Amino acid sequence: MRYILFAAALLAAGPVFAGEITITPTAVTEWKPVYGRVETRDLVPARTRIGGTITKLLVSEGDTVEPGQRIALIRDDKITYQISSYDAQLAALRSQQERARSELSRGKSLIEAGVITVQRLEQLQAELDVTTNQIAATEAQRSVVVRQQQEGEVLAPAAGRVLTVPTTRGAVVMAGETVATVGSGGFFLRLAVPERHAPMLRLNSSIRIQAGGAEMSGRLAKIYPRIESGRVVADVEVADLDETFVNARVLVQLPVGQRDVLLVPASAIETRSGIDFVTVLDEGKPVLRAVVPGERLEHASEPAVEILTGLSAGEKVGTP
Repeated sequence: MRYILFAAALLAAGPVFAGEITITPTAVTEWKPVYGRVETRDLVPARTRIGGTITKLLVSEGDTVEPGQRIALIRDDKITYQISSYDAQLAALRSQQERARSELSRGKSLIEAGVITVQRLEQLQAELDVTTNQIAATEAQRSVVVRQQQEGEVLAPAAGRVLTVPTTRGAVVMAGETVATVGSGGFFLRLAVPERHAPMLRLNSSIRIQAGGAEMSGRLAKIYPRIESGRVVADVEVADLDETFVNARVLVQLPVGQRDVLLVPASAIETRSGIDFVTVLDEGKPVLRAVVPGERLEHASEPAVEILTGLSAGEKVGTP
């Protein structure tokens, strides 16, 4: 009885409204909160090509590198000894070459005098050719060892930021070990979404992000086809993403579907004594009706409120 008297008093006050809208179901996006991690698209290890001792380590975590930049130097003393061995062999072979060349020159002068035979001259020429070929083979082997020594330089495989350096100066490493890990390909938010939401994910859809107390938007750039542990992995491109910390967690609102709701302009709701009312036009006459409002949304560039109960589709609501 008290509610009827209260409503009658409100009607007597004569609510004033400037227009009217017809309530129709409106499709709105359903958002699911998930956490994304700041990651790089590619993790590229910088590996050693030879075994030895790290004599120089030129980078640390957080440094930015360019492709081909030297980040470490490996030294193997055995290679130095091999180069010295080949140098000694080359010195001996060059001495043999000079002696064979002198013998051949003397043989050419003696054959004109008829002292030696043609067969002996051909033998001297063969000895010189063998020595010359041995020098060429030894120089080629030395070049291979010198190249191995040059491969002691560990180079950055791609442009990016150094994320990990699992070794230190003076450590002994084997060929193929990782000296540093470089994150390249740009920074993204990587999401792990339950697989039941996979059919609702769409490339290039807008993503709402909350990071550092600020709201920003991103774009769903890539959806990976492989499901791991019941979750779909996706990458979100975000402008001005904070790249200070890799694997930092960021709250993301992900669109996973749509639902139909009844919306009214926020200005059409009037609260009196803790009860929310809207003005419903019943055969052209304004009637106040109590409603239960829900989530506040942006619809048609103006604030709107979802009505959970109290209105039906097709009814007309007065707007101030």
